[in-house]
Amino acid sequence: MATLDQCMTALTGFVGRLAAKDAARDLDRTVSCRLTDLGQVVHGRLARGAVHDMTAVPEGPAVPKADIRLTMTSDDLLALTAGDLDFTPAWASGRVKLEAGLRDMLRLRSML
Repeated sequence: MATLDQCMTALTGFVGRLAAKDAARDLDRTVSCRLTDLGQVVHGRLARGAVHDMTAVPEGPAVPKADIRLTMTSDDLLALTAGDLDFTPAWASGRVKLEAGLRDMLRLRSML
């Protein structure tokens, strides 16, 4: 199991790479990643081509619902961000879950 610090670093880098893509230039969306094995949700904002205000909070009803929501284990997050796990097969098998509106899903599809 990965640590929360490792996950924060990996997720900040992953979302940062997404934010730097041309397709994300005009995006202003909240993003979250629920780490099922750590009981934590990392929440932040993707805006103006960068990641802002990434914080981790314990899972629970007080966690705000993000526009784009990922769910996975900490080890899968590290494997995904290191390039050892391909997003599409992981999503298709249920190892990684992605929830977002249709417009965001279409935009993310071109970015992943």
